[in-house]
Amino acid sequence: MPAVEICPNVYWIGVNDRTTDLFEGIWPISHEGVSYNAYLIDDEKKAILDLAKAFKTDEFFEAIGEIADIGSLDYVVIHHLEPDHSGVLSTLIRIAPKITLLCSEKCKEMLASFYGITENVRAVKDGETISLGKHTLQFFMTPHVHWPETMMTYESENQILFSCDAFGGYGALRGTIFDDQCTDHSFYETEALRYYVNIVAKFSGPVLRAIEKLSGLDVRIIAPSHGLIWRKDPGRIVHLYKTWAGYAGNPGEPGITLMYASMYGNTEKMMNAVAQGISGTGAEIEIFDVARTHVSYILPSLWTKSGVVIGAPTYEGSLFPLMIDVLNMVAVKHIRKKRAAVFGSYGWSGGAQRGLEKRFESLQWELMDQFEFCGAPTAGDIRQGVEFGRKFGEIISGGSAREDA
Repeated sequence: MPAVEICPNVYWIGVNDRTTDLFEGIWPISHEGVSYNAYLIDDEKKAILDLAKAFKTDEFFEAIGEIADIGSLDYVVIHHLEPDHSGVLSTLIRIAPKITLLCSEKCKEMLASFYGITENVRAVKDGETISLGKHTLQFFMTPHVHWPETMMTYESENQILFSCDAFGGYGALRGTIFDDQCTDHSFYETEALRYYVNIVAKFSGPVLRAIEKLSGLDVRIIAPSHGLIWRKDPGRIVHLYKTWAGYAGNPGEPGITLMYASMYGNTEKMMNAVAQGISGTGAEIEIFDVARTHVSYILPSLWTKSGVVIGAPTYEGSLFPLMIDVLNMVAVKHIRKKRAAVFGSYGWSGGAQRGLEKRFESLQWELMDQFEFCGAPTAGDIRQGVEFGRKFGEIISGGSAREDA
């Protein structure tokens, strides 16, 4: 995409990435893509805010060249040193060796470690301002949103908050960079939630502190490092982030994430019975086969919903390995305070559910119910599964079964 003017002399110079398969080497984006948003302010002093991933260097420099000569740049504001934000930096400095890098004190230390850069680096202080001419930049330290060196920049002339990873999301930009020109808000909001839970959720406390810290600013436009620029309704993405961050301290909304795995179809048969019982209560339910769904897409449901049902067979005397992998990531992402129920099949001896109580205790999950069955489920087992789901659905929804169920 060519450069886009956001406000007079303030430009988006970002790039789309539709070829990377895994964001951070973990999270799938092969279908959704991602944007690396960067910005250029063309004033008496010229400043770039944020950069891009290294393999997009040529495209990124072409976007700069539409507005200004790279050699004429005065500043690069580095909000965050993760390489999807800073990968072009070494090449940029070779072309413009006198450019001044503005960053946090912690980032200054990390620049030496990541890129061996120690010259022309200026650490700015929290609340410090720099005039570019008509435009004034003010810097705010927002550590652990989501790395310790992260900061944001407020441009007071147009009331733009350059928010780095905060308020961003997956999803390559589809011809427009603005929320008011976007025709598929649900896509970007879904991908913002997935991005939040995959990348930022562990740091929800710092997110809430940053929102509170910046609440006194008059923000007309939010320009993050990934995803849409919010100029029609910037309060919308702030509200969403605040809501999602709040789930770190509470169980979430009434609803159930049903995760299952099945080697030969027996646990899947029971899953359908359990889902039928849950559905009869009117409880919201999302169902995921952990063997066929990347954990990236499961985590948002687990983060936002208060109930979890796990259906998995015994595998070599223990829980099915791919379910263990999901629960390990749940622990990494600090998804806590849920109510859970567990079921599954076994061949000659149980064991899948052994150790779950200890695991749930560390997660602060409350185990409400569990049962196992041998081999293929009988008609009686299926009836038990329906009742099992109904009881748990009523616990989560706080109601009773629908009359038409």
